[in-house]
Amino acid sequence: MHDLAQTIMNDLIPFFDLFILALNVFSIAILVWGVIVAGIDFVKSERTNRNRIVMTRQNNFIKSFLGSYILLSLEILIAADIIESIIKPTFQDILKLAILVVIRTVISYFLHKEIEDALKDKEVEIESAKK
Repeated sequence: MHDLAQTIMNDLIPFFDLFILALNVFSIAILVWGVIVAGIDFVKSERTNRNRIVMTRQNNFIKSFLGSYILLSLEILIAADIIESIIKPTFQDILKLAILVVIRTVISYFLHKEIEDALKDKEVEIESAKK
């Protein structure tokens, strides 16, 4: 029974390696797309002749928007690392995963807080404009 499980796992490893590669490429694509969209929004924002305070708020919103793409990209990378550690469970891989997850989780936490703050600022700005 153990040999059958080992044989199946060995047969699936190339598939999982391709899947991990696809997740990594997808994560990079999400990040690049977010940078492109944020860059376009930034250029549009800079082309308008508004006062600097409004432009600063808009830039903070764009930064938070980009942060949401970074967060999604990081989460996909974490998923790829978890899958890789499951199919290749060496101590070095597990230690590497633990370090990466801690670093990415800290980054994700602070990006998430920054996004929430920017969204609250945007809501306050919208409410102020309605009055």
